[in-house]
Amino acid sequence: MLHLQTFGDLRLIETNGDPVRYPIKGLLMMAHLYAGAGHELSRYELAQFLWNDVEADLARLNLRKLLSRIRETDGGRAEMPFDFTATTVRLNTQVVSSDLDIFRAGGSPLERLNAIAELTQRGFIGNIKPATKLIDAWIRAQRDTQALQLRQALLDALPDAQKPGATRTISNAALQILERDPKDEQVRALLHRLSGSSSLNESLSNGDDHARVQVKRSEAGGETPADIERISPMPLILPRLVLLPPTSKHADAGLALANALIEDVTIELCALRNISIVAPHTAGQIRRDSEKAAVVARHSIAYLLDTKLSEEGLFAQLVYFPTDEIIWANRFAMTPDILPRQRRLIAQQLTMSVARELAENEEERLRFEANPEAYHAYLVGSSLMSKLTLPHIRRARKAFKQSLSHKADFSPSFTGLARTFTSEWLVTAQGNNELLHLAEQNALRAIERDPASAAGHRELGVTKLYLGDVDASVAALHLAEELSPHFADVIYSHADTLVHASRPGDALAKIKKAISLNPIAPDAYLWCAAGASFFLEQYEEAIAYVEAMKDKAPAHRIAAASCAMIGDRKRALFHRQRAESINPVFDVEKWLAIVPFKEHWQKELYREGLLKAGF
Repeated sequence: MLHLQTFGDLRLIETNGDPVRYPIKGLLMMAHLYAGAGHELSRYELAQFLWNDVEADLARLNLRKLLSRIRETDGGRAEMPFDFTATTVRLNTQVVSSDLDIFRAGGSPLERLNAIAELTQRGFIGNIKPATKLIDAWIRAQRDTQALQLRQALLDALPDAQKPGATRTISNAALQILERDPKDEQVRALLHRLSGSSSLNESLSNGDDHARVQVKRSEAGGETPADIERISPMPLILPRLVLLPPTSKHADAGLALANALIEDVTIELCALRNISIVAPHTAGQIRRDSEKAAVVARHSIAYLLDTKLSEEGLFAQLVYFPTDEIIWANRFAMTPDILPRQRRLIAQQLTMSVARELAENEEERLRFEANPEAYHAYLVGSSLMSKLTLPHIRRARKAFKQSLSHKADFSPSFTGLARTFTSEWLVTAQGNNELLHLAEQNALRAIERDPASAAGHRELGVTKLYLGDVDASVAALHLAEELSPHFADVIYSHADTLVHASRPGDALAKIKKAISLNPIAPDAYLWCAAGASFFLEQYEEAIAYVEAMKDKAPAHRIAAASCAMIGDRKRALFHRQRAESINPVFDVEKWLAIVPFKEHWQKELYREGLLKAGF
């Protein structure tokens, strides 16, 4: 007996569990025949299905070769999985079984729902890229049919909703359905009835295409998701939100409760019509994947709610994935003595906060997506700015200019241009004020077009710093942080300015906050932390921050000075030589004359370190 697995990876398995080395086209043919009513098709139909993108004669030749390979593979079997005639191919279902049988199986409604939900959440034929339009259309049709069968199984199981364990089974299935079709109001209403939400009251008009779940204010007052949601025409493609299950260094009962809390929030957020929620099973897979960014992009996810459990409580942050901006973050007390009692309240607080931030950020998302060419070029430029080398900076500038050629008033690209000019000023260390004036002009253009965005004020603050106006820099960055208090890049820039404002202690505290919000910190964050540590005379810590950088090129000078101050001449020489190979014309006095420090002691301390290092 052979078993055909169609959900997850498409593969054929022996009775003992060993995989059968079958051609991919052979597996697709087997799945196509198994899913069909009669398990038999003509050779012409199969050739067209598998090779409809080539001439008919070539398709028939390819099919003959495939059948010949299958005969060789199955040659030693007592019973063959296929019966071949001159004109037809039939699948022998006495020899082959499949996970597709679950859709035809009996059992109680709850058992059937659970089996179908567990199967469909793995995805039908998820490991094969369709080779032809017909194969693609067939796979999509099968998935549509399976989704309808899951929905019908959910409705059939509703009379058993009071049985032990039924609520979780039905809720998980409902979340799967809503992930695929966020407009299914009947399933949405059923989900909230089952969740027992004290703050959500539902009304469902059967047969009304515009039926909506009415959500009232909770008894405690304040906003509910429906209050926050902006009534507007439904966009053709809803942005997707994934709530990643919490991680913890210690696997304990608290983690299980935190997981349950995130499931509560997932259900609550399904009340929103302007967002599509990724089902918990998919969220768990994303959490475990080592290439999270690639998976998130592949699933077209716009927002991530990332959570982490520690002794200090549950830390949650909402990330806008296209720009990697943290738009909201908070910590919730999760002590074992209060969590069971407070779980519902915490879930509601978290839900309201996330819903509010999503509503506010949607204007920006829609503005971005209304100009796809400009947005794409902007993202290219932003990705290039992750490396502070002159070639990367200039390629990024070209991308930002290209973005503005598509949309002349695209504010984010003006902020990107400003950043390229200040970054080039830093990397070249030549004191070219023309670069800074260009940066200032572009920052002001960004602010003029979008005064509520923190990004433009951030770039203006950075530029003002290098122009020597430290107080104006601190003021601009303070405003930027007020506009976006959880935007890690803004906090980093504010910290960098505080270093130059002769407040290295405040700067180090602020850059540590930025790193906590953006734990896989960019090199610029670590460079800033190294500078703050140096001026606090914490030289070992400064060196450690530089060592943690992936590209140490911009920080060799601060590393050389730090090593020199602790008497480590060998490492100081190493970093000085690296710095000189990048910028052979660097001059200490010329550089110190243009780097802004509010108080004289900083300049003297830096001079001492650089001279000791041999610059």
